[in-house]
Amino acid sequence: MSQDDDFFTQLGIEPREPKRITGRRLDAARARRREERARRRRRRRRRIITTLVLVVVLAVVGGAGWAAYKHTGFESLVTAPKDYEGAGEDEVTVVIPDGAVGKDIAQILVDADVVATPRAFLEALDDNANAINIQPGTYTLRRHMSAANAVALLLDPASKSDHTLTVTEGATKAQVKDRLKSVGHYTDAQVDEAFNDKDAIGLPDVAGGDVEGWLAPGTYDVEGGASVTDIVASMVSTTVSRLQDLGVSKADYQTVLIKASIVEREGTSDYYREIARVIDNRLKDTDGPTRGLLQMDSTVLYGVGQSGGIPTADQLADANNPYNTYIHAGLPPTPIGSPGDEVIKAVLDPAPGDWLYFVTVDLDTGKTLFATTNEEQEENKKQFTTYCEEHPDKCYGSTASTSPSPGAGPSPSPTPAADAVSQDHATALQPGQ
Repeated sequence: MSQDDDFFTQLGIEPREPKRITGRRLDAARARRREERARRRRRRRRRIITTLVLVVVLAVVGGAGWAAYKHTGFESLVTAPKDYEGAGEDEVTVVIPDGAVGKDIAQILVDADVVATPRAFLEALDDNANAINIQPGTYTLRRHMSAANAVALLLDPASKSDHTLTVTEGATKAQVKDRLKSVGHYTDAQVDEAFNDKDAIGLPDVAGGDVEGWLAPGTYDVEGGASVTDIVASMVSTTVSRLQDLGVSKADYQTVLIKASIVEREGTSDYYREIARVIDNRLKDTDGPTRGLLQMDSTVLYGVGQSGGIPTADQLADANNPYNTYIHAGLPPTPIGSPGDEVIKAVLDPAPGDWLYFVTVDLDTGKTLFATTNEEQEENKKQFTTYCEEHPDKCYGSTASTSPSPGAGPSPSPTPAADAVSQDHATALQPGQ
């Protein structure tokens, strides 16, 4: 008796005699068993292949995953960094803008086909102790260079074009003037004469004779002998062309540039459209809680010759500053810098919403919250207070003082780290203030 028979007997069940399969039925049963065995073998092979692939991928990720993430974030983890060999071919001009960091430069060089991958360039940067000395400017490089050779040329003064002027987004006319003097070796008088000759530079009448905001961001050739008037005219012409291309009417040129310059100074590109909406809403809110006051720190600071931080109590109380939007309703007299295309587009197409207030609550990420009422704004500001309690060095400077700046509400005093982001934007003045 088999074990199976014993089992059934213990249960009081008489086992049946199995039916015998003969003939064609036997052949069919055998065929079914063969097919089942074949399916099991195929499944086993697939499992083995999948396991091997996972083992390989995990091994690669374990060895190179962090390095790949550190440098590019999305570059392949299963292949070695691709790199060109040698000194390259065919000269190409690249512009490294002010404020560019390693990953930014890497992408610029990849886009120009100078280096093969961002990762290869960033590893070459890590290998060159002098890489921290790379400066913004215009460089003559070559296509299909090894990353190491590209780094070497960026460090070679002979590769840099001293006759190229770069106007960055948000630059003021004072900053452009400094660049014209240092790169083009023009005098104060020469630059001032060009800025003031509205006919020669083609400055539209709506600008009111002031070039602020009209000096288009971009790169300009300042070859020896070039007229500063011609260079400034090129900047103005570029701005006019961009406004025309975006469908802005001549009558609205100045208004769009003023709004865009404020938006650019007040926040990051993630929130351009929302900040543009706040500005529009405040300009219309003449009989509401904000009384048509923009109350933007950036405009106040521009009026006193500062580019970042938080206004002091005296600065906020200064009615002689025409850019003090805490006191003077409506837009300031001129733009406060030269806005880029992205922010101009945001002003032309602001996000839908009824917000009147906003506050940046995280200086690391630029996270900004928007509110419709002052009560909501006060709740949002608590998040920034919490952030500052956790990061006093970023909010209050090296002294780590927790005293708020007088006259700026609960906002902490400015620090270099916070210069680009005002911590308490658009705080409503209470009646009687």
